[in-house]
Amino acid sequence: MKYLCVNAGSSSLKFQLFEMPEEKVIISGYIEKIGLEDSFWTTKINGEKIKGARFLRNHNEAVEVLIEELLKYHAVEDLNEIKAVGHRTLHGGEKYADSVIIDDEVIANIKSLTKLGPLHHPGNLAGIEAMQKALPGVPMVAVYDTAFHQTMPKVNYMYPVPMEWYEKYGVRKYGFHGTSHKYITETMKNKLNKEDCNLIICHIGSGASISAVKNGKCYDTTMGLTPLDGLMMGTRSGAIDPSIVEYVCKESGMGVEEVNNLLNKKSGLLGISGYSDSRDVENAAKEGNENAKLALEMYNNRIAKYIAEYYIELEGKVDASDVQKAEAARDELKAAVEANDLEAMKVKRDALNEVVQNLTVKLYEQAAAAQQAAGASQEGPTEQASSNNDGVVDADFEEVD
Repeated sequence: MKYLCVNAGSSSLKFQLFEMPEEKVIISGYIEKIGLEDSFWTTKINGEKIKGARFLRNHNEAVEVLIEELLKYHAVEDLNEIKAVGHRTLHGGEKYADSVIIDDEVIANIKSLTKLGPLHHPGNLAGIEAMQKALPGVPMVAVYDTAFHQTMPKVNYMYPVPMEWYEKYGVRKYGFHGTSHKYITETMKNKLNKEDCNLIICHIGSGASISAVKNGKCYDTTMGLTPLDGLMMGTRSGAIDPSIVEYVCKESGMGVEEVNNLLNKKSGLLGISGYSDSRDVENAAKEGNENAKLALEMYNNRIAKYIAEYYIELEGKVDASDVQKAEAARDELKAAVEANDLEAMKVKRDALNEVVQNLTVKLYEQAAAAQQAAGASQEGPTEQASSNNDGVVDADFEEVD
């Protein structure tokens, strides 16, 4: 049986067609720069990558390309071969903590939550509605980005604001990129052969977030009520002083909605450099564009700061010398960022990742030793040693949109 997975993002659409239960990918592809004149797509089938390009005004036209590719390369001979379609969907609020069959109620819920996901929900809806039109009667499933993060404890998802904001308006941290963080978590559990592992996961792309996984479940994450919070991104500002909104409204005469739109769609890399795609920013920086250099420095510096914070949290759980190595690697990366040395940034980032991997091995060696000691004795001191070895694993994964 064939199942189609669709990820309709803010300016891209990715797809994969699977043969199940073999879990074999028949065809896959990604369509990028939707809404821009230089829209293009890449389709991969039988190990070959095939490129195409034409102006795609919206996600409806992107879905038309998807269907064309499936038929043109004989991934299916008839669309009725597709038995179900899974849609990555941004926001489920508190109502949905797992994937659900899409019906009118689910569609209405997605529409109602567009205010919390203004960049993604229009694309999600366009993808769902276009696929429903192309494949009438085929089951559609919403796979929510927020679902993975619903295990966060209240102390981490609540904001220090009036409680009635949460009770009346649902103001809390929801977290996003859940499908990515969940996949990495499950992959690391298998690789480490450990269900209750602790991980720090970095999802770096046009949209970016970091999550902390404790005992195999999401414990905290950088994105909040909406995907606007956290790291600097392609078009999003990331975390800023909330008072900036009121200040800009008063100074410019713009309304809150207009300012919020600018923070979501005209900020981040785009706001500083004029380019939203990191590849375009890097090319402009190489050509001497000072704003592009500044944008890269800000972008990398914020990522380095978050990574550094997590490294520092490891202090007391590993040798001081290992912490010093991590801090030294961090400082070298920051120096490369400050020098606008793009090649050095890549080298130093790789070096920092190597330190992460070494720390991972050492932390799990310590945890394993503690478990063995706990198994050999029931005495209090041994139990204490075991409880003090809750090592944290840093796993750095990069997704390029």
